[in-house]
Amino acid sequence: MNKPISPRMHGVLDYSTLLTTVAAARLLDFSRPAARTALGWAAGYGVLSALTDYPLAVRRTVPFRVHGAVDVALALALPAAPWVMGFSRDRRARNFFLGLTALTAVVTALTDWSRPVPAAT
Repeated sequence: MNKPISPRMHGVLDYSTLLTTVAAARLLDFSRPAARTALGWAAGYGVLSALTDYPLAVRRTVPFRVHGAVDVALALALPAAPWVMGFSRDRRARNFFLGLTALTAVVTALTDWSRPVPAAT
């Protein structure tokens, strides 16, 4: 399978997704548990992204492939979040998290995790 997403593009998608998650929690008026979950996810993912060994990192400490393994784990865990965190009846938040699951799975599947990461400049 052709994997068209480079480390740089993956970083752009990561930061875009976490900003969209923060905005969605506010603009879609998520319930309190859903908003906390969304903001917690965004904060954690922001830290992971900032520390991943790819071009948009603040500090390159997490290997790119480890970031990929975390993405796989998130794609498996995210669909359960609305039920585990108690906001499954918040239709907008539930559907947002299911969409976030799909996005995470597709981006993870299309990222070339073996592509060499450009050196820091």
